[in-house]
Amino acid sequence: MQANIPIGDKLVGPDYPTYVIAEAGVNHNGDLNMALDLVRAAKKTGADCVKFQTFKASAVVTTHAPKANYQLQVTSPEESQLDMLKKLEMGRESYQAIMACCREEGIQFLSTPYNYDDADFLQNLGVEAFKIASGQLVEHPFLEYVANFGKPMIVSTGMATLSEVFEAIEVIRATGNEQIVLLQCTTNYPSRLEDANIRAMVSMGDAMDIMVGYSDHVENNYACYAAVSLGAHLIEKHFTLDRELPGPDHSSSLEPAGFTELVQGIRNIEAALGSPIKKPTAAEIANTQGMRRSIVALKDLSEGTVLAADMLGFKRPATGMSPKMLTEVVGKTLAKGVSKDEPLDYDSIAW
Repeated sequence: MQANIPIGDKLVGPDYPTYVIAEAGVNHNGDLNMALDLVRAAKKTGADCVKFQTFKASAVVTTHAPKANYQLQVTSPEESQLDMLKKLEMGRESYQAIMACCREEGIQFLSTPYNYDDADFLQNLGVEAFKIASGQLVEHPFLEYVANFGKPMIVSTGMATLSEVFEAIEVIRATGNEQIVLLQCTTNYPSRLEDANIRAMVSMGDAMDIMVGYSDHVENNYACYAAVSLGAHLIEKHFTLDRELPGPDHSSSLEPAGFTELVQGIRNIEAALGSPIKKPTAAEIANTQGMRRSIVALKDLSEGTVLAADMLGFKRPATGMSPKMLTEVVGKTLAKGVSKDEPLDYDSIAW
């Protein structure tokens, strides 16, 4: 596994904060101004990247392709999938403006290609990585084509079996491209929390020695938080300006306030995860003397007393001998008298 994967001026990997993608997707509804507003809003949430989808509807679906079940629930059932997607196309002349807005705002731009022509267009635009949608995971010729650009690939795995994921990664790696982030994903909008299956992300990472992350369609943020806790290096979630807008993905997306909460939650989880090294914090070191205990006399004891266990106890503070020394001092003679509750120290004992 490549230690860290560069996406522009950011690095994705175990040594860096979780890379967060605001998936604007088609939530611009084909409107450039809305797309630019999505860029600006995504930046304010703290996301690292705002991602769109690059496609020509007629090259993605046939004339009579039915809508997916989730699309039927939020758009007109009389409308074909082709007609729906046509309204969501972003004209290619708009991408320069979107990328310029991303540069101005200081947020990275990515987009998902659906065909060779889309990939060529994005490559010529100068994209810094490619996102592969779940549906294209089993399209080996397309995977090979994109992999040959030699740029990082973020690959979603919705609907896939482990063997299908293995095959896809082998195709990409056969080109010599090892810059891969593999995302656990459940292809349903919205998907149920109990279908998130975050442990599969860990299994894929271990089985393929590959960097992993999670692409989320759950209505709350719990699955994302679980993924970060289990080692996700990248989180992707749909992003909209308003969940009530018409279109197939708005209702299963986060609005700016919700996405801000997601990013802040991820950063707080990262802070809580800390380091794999077990050691006391500075605050704990300062508290040690007051919280740990010493061996103390349970009654006044005179010089020359042979110490027995029932004469001694453990009490705060830790200014004297540690309780772990009890067996060393029992049977020893006091070199000086000690009062009740007085901690024993090394000078108290006639060694």
